[in-house]
Amino acid sequence: MPRSYRFAEFTVSPSRRTLTRAGREVPLIPRYFDLLVLLIDRRREAVHRQDILESVWSDVVVSDGALSQAVRTLRRALGDTAREPLFIRTMSRHGYRFIHPEVVEDEDAVLPHTSPAIAVDLAAAAPSTDDPFETALARLLEDGVPVEEDPDEARREAAETLHLLGTEETLRRLDRRPGHERARALLRDARWDVAGAGPVPLLGVPGSAAAILSLVLLRLRRAARLAGSRWGAASAGGALAGILAGLLGGLLLRLGDGSESPTSLPLCLGLIGALAGGTGAAGIGAGLAFAEAIARSFRGLALVLCGAATGGLTGAVAHLLVRWTLAGVFGQDLSSLGGGPEGLAIGGAAGLGYALSTPRPPGGGMATPRGAARIGAALLSGACCGIAGIVVCRLGGNLVGTSLNILAHAYNGSHVGLLPLARMLGESGPGPLTRTLSGAVEGVFFGTGLVVGLTRRPR
Repeated sequence: MPRSYRFAEFTVSPSRRTLTRAGREVPLIPRYFDLLVLLIDRRREAVHRQDILESVWSDVVVSDGALSQAVRTLRRALGDTAREPLFIRTMSRHGYRFIHPEVVEDEDAVLPHTSPAIAVDLAAAAPSTDDPFETALARLLEDGVPVEEDPDEARREAAETLHLLGTEETLRRLDRRPGHERARALLRDARWDVAGAGPVPLLGVPGSAAAILSLVLLRLRRAARLAGSRWGAASAGGALAGILAGLLGGLLLRLGDGSESPTSLPLCLGLIGALAGGTGAAGIGAGLAFAEAIARSFRGLALVLCGAATGGLTGAVAHLLVRWTLAGVFGQDLSSLGGGPEGLAIGGAAGLGYALSTPRPPGGGMATPRGAARIGAALLSGACCGIAGIVVCRLGGNLVGTSLNILAHAYNGSHVGLLPLARMLGESGPGPLTRTLSGAVEGVFFGTGLVVGLTRRPR
């Protein structure tokens, strides 16, 4: 029989996923409820922050502030405080522990019927005041933050408190007070983390431009913290995919009819693939990580646009560097090598595949699917990039394989031409079928490797 937990005037029912206070339900977003159950279930020990993130945020990557924010919300729901905790104690440099000494475990079947959900009673969590709105607004506007508190943490907590009190009334009172633009941006960002929070429009309100800029800067700081490790993992995934694609291409060219390629060709193409794949994935991966960290309302569109933009920029820079190198060393200026347009198409396709296979995490953060879901995301992204590779090559563009074929015609004695592969496919030269296959294979390998790396959960 499922268990429930009773302590003080609270009852937690994991099977019904409810927290009740004196028989009335207190709303919590799902991840915060999961955190409360975890702490109660392991109340005889201090739970490490990493264990909490692995258990509660197992499918997403979030910043350290997300956990602190979740604990603040739980304390507010329980009428608890950090300085004199009754329920949740912070264990310095370790994590958190549920410390209430009297927790009774019951069978869920004996729980009484609960009343409809109500807003959290903030009287126990907030300082005594005749007008809790004004107290929280003062903290949000940095007028009522004690000097010993972290102003960013205090303002974030004030924004969440105001959403619980009432978003519409908060915005009415905020109006045009000094600093209202930054306060409105923080309210807009915090609404995703408070159950029942109302909308916070930024367009068509006083100071809308400044509020939007404040929101962008807020999320840019978060993006910088979250995206670093994802960018490196994406680059590694693209490099590994490039190695595998290069080795496969080299083996096919070695086995082709009339091939005179040396035995070292697969290894050489693997190294070229690693460089090209790692560089491309570094650029596109950075764009996708940035988009996911900064965008919530339009996550899918942001992933496609940022993937396309960074892919195009990476491709254009790589194109110029290769042309400059070849012209400077060999006196050949090969303008037809792949570059910006190809990178734009592949980057946009990678963003589309990733957006379709990893819906926006409900509690914020960056998606990190596991197991079959991670494989599915990688394969769908690979399929999208494969289709984009076909379209690019059929329209006359050049990815790595067809660019190497251009080099083969420019330099006598080159072994990287696609002629052996074309003969295997029944073509006298690298025609539509050869270009289609080359673009498809490159796109599938690249997109799959990119997302395998991008979805690796950092430690």
